[in-house]
Amino acid sequence: MLKKLTLWAGKTFDGLLKAAAEVIKDPIQRQKFFKYVLIHAVIIVTAAIFVYPLLRIFSVSLRPGDKLVSTDLSLIPDRATFAAYGSLLKDTMFLRWLWNSLIITLATSFIGVSLASTAAYAFSRFKFPGKKAGLILLLSSQMIPAGMLILPLFLMIMKLKLMNTYLGMIIAYSVSSLPFSIWILKGYYDTIPRSLEEAALVDGTSQVGAFWRIILPLSTPALSIAFLFNFTTAWNEYLVARVVLFSSQQYTWTLGLFELQGQYITQWGMFAAGSMLVTIPVLAVFLYSSKWLISGLTLGSVKG
Repeated sequence: MLKKLTLWAGKTFDGLLKAAAEVIKDPIQRQKFFKYVLIHAVIIVTAAIFVYPLLRIFSVSLRPGDKLVSTDLSLIPDRATFAAYGSLLKDTMFLRWLWNSLIITLATSFIGVSLASTAAYAFSRFKFPGKKAGLILLLSSQMIPAGMLILPLFLMIMKLKLMNTYLGMIIAYSVSSLPFSIWILKGYYDTIPRSLEEAALVDGTSQVGAFWRIILPLSTPALSIAFLFNFTTAWNEYLVARVVLFSSQQYTWTLGLFELQGQYITQWGMFAAGSMLVTIPVLAVFLYSSKWLISGLTLGSVKG
C-alpha cells in the first residue's frame, strides 16, 4: 500500500512539473501563472498572520502550571495537557455563562433581523415624510461612540425594570445594532426589481404577501449579513453586560471569563481555554453562512 502511494505521489508531482513547464513556455500563460501564485501566496500569508494569535492562545491553554509566558515557543508545549479545559467546565459556571450568551445572542439576532427587514423594506419601497431625514439619523447614530450609549441604555433598562434579565440585554443589543442592519437591508432591497412585486400584486398577492414570498427569499445574502452582524455584536459585547448584569447566574461569557482575573493572580490556562471554546459558535455560524457572505456584502452596497 505504501509503495502504491509513493508511486502515485511521484507521478502526480511529475505531472505538476510538466504542466508548470508548459505554462512557462507561453508568455501569456506565464503571466497568469505568476499572478495566480502571487495572489494565493498573499492569501496564505494573510491567513497565517490572523490564525497565529489563535494558535498561541491554544498553546497557552495546553501549558501545564498555568503559565502565560514560557521559554518554550512551540505551539504544542512539552507535557501538554487539557486540564485547563476540564477545570473550566467542572470548577466554574462556564457552561451556564455560555448558555446565557447563546440565548441573548440568538434572540437579539432574530429580533434585530426581523425588525430591520421590515423597516428597511419601508425605507426602500415607500415614500413618506421624513424618509431621508430618518435614514440620515440612523446613519448618524452609528457615529456615536459605544461608551456614550452606556448611560442612556442603563437608564432605559432601569426604568423598564429589566436589570439583570435576558430581556433587558436583548433590548439593549437590538437597539444598538438595528440602524446598521436597516442600512444593509435597505441597500439590498433597492437592487431587487420592483417588477417582481408588481407581478405578484397583479396575481392577487397582498403587499405583505409579496414581501414574504418574493423579497425575503431573494434577500437571503443580505439577511445573513445582518444576522452575522447582530450575532457577533451581541456575542462579544462586554460594556453593556457589565452595567446591566450583576448576578453570576446571569453572566454572559465575557463577564464570566473576566471573573478568572484576580487582583494578584490570573488563571491563564482556564482563561485561554475559555477563549478557544467561545470561538466555536461564531466559527460555526460563519462557516454555515459563508456561501452568502460575498454576494450579501457586494450587492447590498450597490444602492442606498
